[in-house]
Amino acid sequence: MKGNSTLPSFRRRVFAWFSRNTRELSWRGTKDPYEIWVSEIMLQQTTTAAVEGYYRRFLERFPDVQSLAAADLAEVYRLWEGLGYYRRAAQLHKAAGVIVEKHGGIFPQTFEEVLVLPGVGRYTAGAILSIAYDQRLPILEANTIRLHSRLLGITTSPFETETNKRLWAFAEEILPKKNVGRFNQALMDLGNRVCTAKQPLCLSEASCPLVEWCQCVRLGLQQKIPAPKAKPNVEEITEIAVLVRKRGKILLMQYPEGVRWAGLWDFPRCQDDGSVSKALSELTGRRIELGRPISTLRHTVTRFKITLRFIEGKDGGLLQKPQYATRWVKPEELAGLPLNSTGRKLSREL
Repeated sequence: MKGNSTLPSFRRRVFAWFSRNTRELSWRGTKDPYEIWVSEIMLQQTTTAAVEGYYRRFLERFPDVQSLAAADLAEVYRLWEGLGYYRRAAQLHKAAGVIVEKHGGIFPQTFEEVLVLPGVGRYTAGAILSIAYDQRLPILEANTIRLHSRLLGITTSPFETETNKRLWAFAEEILPKKNVGRFNQALMDLGNRVCTAKQPLCLSEASCPLVEWCQCVRLGLQQKIPAPKAKPNVEEITEIAVLVRKRGKILLMQYPEGVRWAGLWDFPRCQDDGSVSKALSELTGRRIELGRPISTLRHTVTRFKITLRFIEGKDGGLLQKPQYATRWVKPEELAGLPLNSTGRKLSREL
């Protein structure tokens, strides 16, 4: 590391900034590896503001790994509903079962054992073990990728193999011998609050405690580092969701394993490609006649801009074996079922 001060000075500066600027978050201060693990899985690709309420409700219902492992996956999905990336919930539930069966309900304490848990990668394993047990393990996620790339003045993409190795090596090099979890959390907060993506606070040491070590500031490349990801081509599609009623009940279908929203329930839905009735019949095994429109909902999923048309449908009886599991439910039962986020929005219109 280059700069006017030593590495110990760098670490002291990080700790001093964190002491003055520590955020009060529900998962801060705990050393319980289970609670830290839940927070880290929830925080994957999700903001802290979005996670706060979900985290508290989740721990109220599942205060330990045993209660999570014993729960029905549908209930886990229901508590996760609206947080997105539902595969995380399924992996969390599956990993809880592994911890109970293979580790006697005690969260494992070695990097190798944690790394093989479903849904856990190198960053998550390092975060859990450094925060819970103060193990000297580095972390690298969105905020620290940006921070370290700027400190080192790296102009290549942080996702290129060699660049990524360099960032991990740097993250390990700067670790202190103790209070590693606190140091890692401080670096994440620095990236999130000071070394921000669009307007980093680089004017002085008062703004950024690491400005004297930052190659990016010396080069004036704050807007170019880290190198941006290539933007995916956005594809616009239209989907049809159908409200089918029969004897006071509503027809739902459940997404199977291996597809988006696996395990969640939804109104019968398919892409509007000119053969909607046929597609809905294949999914549900029933003849569905399309009726009048109810509403239109627009949303974005990864690289797709989706226009979702919600329309009435009429059940024409069984035709064939369905591709997806189906179920007739009373309207009041919808509140207790795990629906995907757009399915929940549509249910509120009933």
